[in-house]
Amino acid sequence: MGRFDGKVAFVTGGARGQGRSHAVNVAREGADVVLMDLCDQIESVEYSMSTRADLEETAALVEKHGQRALPIQADVRDHAAVADAVRRGVSEFGHIDLVVANAGIMPTTGAGSHELQAWTDTLDVMLTGVFYTVRETTQAMLDNRNGGAVVITGSTSSFRGVAYDVELLNPGQVGYGAAKHGVIAIMKNFARALGQYGIRVNMVAPAGVRTPMVVNDAFSNLRASSPPGWMANAMNVDLAEPQDISDAVLWLLSAESRYVTGTAIPVDAGQLLC
Repeated sequence: MGRFDGKVAFVTGGARGQGRSHAVNVAREGADVVLMDLCDQIESVEYSMSTRADLEETAALVEKHGQRALPIQADVRDHAAVADAVRRGVSEFGHIDLVVANAGIMPTTGAGSHELQAWTDTLDVMLTGVFYTVRETTQAMLDNRNGGAVVITGSTSSFRGVAYDVELLNPGQVGYGAAKHGVIAIMKNFARALGQYGIRVNMVAPAGVRTPMVVNDAFSNLRASSPPGWMANAMNVDLAEPQDISDAVLWLLSAESRYVTGTAIPVDAGQLLC
């Protein structure tokens, strides 16, 4: 028996990284999974983003656990595309019970980070895209009248600024922090309004995680030129693994946290203490 037997999860940014980890873990616990990802490059982002092949690989990993996967290449910045993905998920599986609003970008380095488009891109993906995702999936939950659970991917940047000099006051970096701060408001408002319907909404706030968003030459160069202690944490460890974040997400989605809503849980090895 899995914790999510008979349930259906909707995961954005599911092609790789944390999204893939969350999708595979909910499948391991018995859920079928709708996987949504852009699978394309955004010009302001310096590192290589996910591909359709990545998305298909995640779907195959879900199916290895005996669960069904519905991979959808779509853009969280496009409300109609998000609404259509939700409709397709409900049509295929009958309902949506679990949501991980995880899609994210980090255009904080390179020439593109200094263009105003980087501000628009970060807000569109990680603030507006989260709103569209939570809005449409929770409406499906309300229609189903059986409750549900939502987890938004925030960041330690939801709680603090990380710019240590003028170079990091670029539109991409400041936009990243603004978006990650903003999703707290989305989480709290939806949690307060939907609790009476058995729908819980929480946020997980990781520090650095070993995914392609962070493990790339551009971010490595940024870390190398940063002041001592820029990414320090109380446990004196390096990057977290995706599974470390998935363990927290699984708990927030499960009945084990049935009275937890409107809460942001850092998984940061104590970075916010430093």
